[in-house]
Amino acid sequence: MVSLVTGIIGVTTAVTIMYLIRKDHLHVRYGLWWMAAAVLFALLGLFPSIVDYVAHRLGIAYPPVLALILGMVALVLKILVMDIERSRNTIKLQRLVQRIALLEADLRELQGARPRPGREPETPGTEDPEPDFDS
Repeated sequence: MVSLVTGIIGVTTAVTIMYLIRKDHLHVRYGLWWMAAAVLFALLGLFPSIVDYVAHRLGIAYPPVLALILGMVALVLKILVMDIERSRNTIKLQRLVQRIALLEADLRELQGARPRPGREPETPGTEDPEPDFDS
C-alpha cells in the first residue's frame, strides 16, 4: 500500500511540474531537477525492491538508509547548484548596476551640455542668458 501511495505521489508531482513548466511558472532548468525527483519517487514507489536490491549490492544492511543518504546527497547537490546560480545572478546584478550608473552619468553629462527647455539647469548661473526681444 505504501509503495502505491509513493508511486501516486511521484506521478502527481511529475504532472504538476509539467503543468508549471508549460504555464511558465517554473523555468525548464529547475523543472528538470524536480522531474528527476518525481520520476525517482514514482520508480521507487512502484518498485520498492530496487532500493532493497541496490542496498544489498552495496552491503547496506538496512535498505531505507540508502534512500535517506541518496536524498541527502541530492539536497546538498541542489543547494550547491542554487548557490552557484545565486552567485552568478549577484555578479550580473552588480555589473548591471555599475553599467546603469555609467549610463546615468553620461546622460547627466549630455543634459548638462544642452539643457532641456522648460527645465532649470542643475547648477545656477551656467545657463545661457535668454535674448531680450523687447528692446
